Amino acid sequence: MTPAARHQAAIEILERIRADLPAEQALTGWARNARFAGSKDRAAIRDLVYDALRCRRSFAHLGGADTGRGLILGGVRAAQIDPDTIFTGAGHAPAPLSDSERRTETGPMPEAVALDSPDWLLPIVQDSLNERTVPILEAMRHRAAVFVRVNLARTSRDKAIRMLQADAIIARPHPLAPTALEVIENARAIHRSAAYVQGLVELQDAASQAVIAALPDPSGMRTLDFCAGGGGKALALAARGAQVTAHDIAPARMKDLPERARRAQVTIPQTQSPTGLFDLVLADVPCSGAGSWRRSPAGKWALTPERLHDLQNIQRMILDQCCALTVPGGYLAYVTCSLLKCENHQQISAFRERAPEFDLHSEHQFTPLDGGDGLYVAVLQRSIVTPS
Repeated sequence: MTPAARHQAAIEILERIRADLPAEQALTGWARNARFAGSKDRAAIRDLVYDALRCRRSFAHLGGADTGRGLILGGVRAAQIDPDTIFTGAGHAPAPLSDSERRTETGPMPEAVALDSPDWLLPIVQDSLNERTVPILEAMRHRAAVFVRVNLARTSRDKAIRMLQADAIIARPHPLAPTALEVIENARAIHRSAAYVQGLVELQDAASQAVIAALPDPSGMRTLDFCAGGGGKALALAARGAQVTAHDIAPARMKDLPERARRAQVTIPQTQSPTGLFDLVLADVPCSGAGSWRRSPAGKWALTPERLHDLQNIQRMILDQCCALTVPGGYLAYVTCSLLKCENHQQISAFRERAPEFDLHSEHQFTPLDGGDGLYVAVLQRSIVTPS
């Protein structure tokens, strides 16, 4: 495919996304019907689509419309590419620019537009991040790095680097976590690599790995991953020697966990009704996803004030449920992939008022400026004696 044809394909996919089709479904559906597109074409089109979703407001401003065509035109202008080299109308290229498209005002943008933030959300972000607001939101406008977690129970980082290199994948250690490798070349080949197939590495963001590294040593602990999802953190805990049980309110989210555990050579039973008390309860709760919008940018535009309020209620409910599952002297770890105080520090402050038997053991906020996603973790320890 020519570069112009790739841009036209991205326009068509973005229109499907604007019609409320999830981005991955729109991309997969297009690829299924475009057998002529090679792997490089599909990767390039995917990048165009996700760049447009991350920068939706600024690209719409530059392109004159919040449409597939407007977003791609805005992206072309943002990249300082002459639009007439893409919008030619030749072959499978987008149609030539209209007079109105040529007259689109591309001057200074309002702050929320330039930072690609919904208007209502920007004050909440500013209150949460203060002077870091602009650099963090600017980082959110760009692609996230690709990371793998090395299974240190079975290999070392150096050996994993060499093994990946044998499959033409170049990776280097990342300072956020002792298990983290940043993949800097050929990331799309990871799933086919021997290191991945043998369970020596798993795809996982560096900040997610840093969250696990920030927990008390879980070796031998009876551990519950209360919101396990795909099981990435459960696998990381098991690699550190924890006796992990996985739970999720939607069991289908854990469907890949048995195969991932088999590759890693660990056993992680699943339960729909956690019983008894656990030494460590991990609650990676549903949240706004504000720290991971580089990877899931559609979530930024789908979030509403009402949805954010509902999420906070869910978070409070989960904290209270996990409280009752934590053994005296044990730990409750609360995790979000959010940068917002209302989902993080404020939730923990309110929980400690409801459950004074929990002391704050440690607290960390990771942001994209650290290299990975934006994640928050608070580790609370339950007193052996309940306060009077």
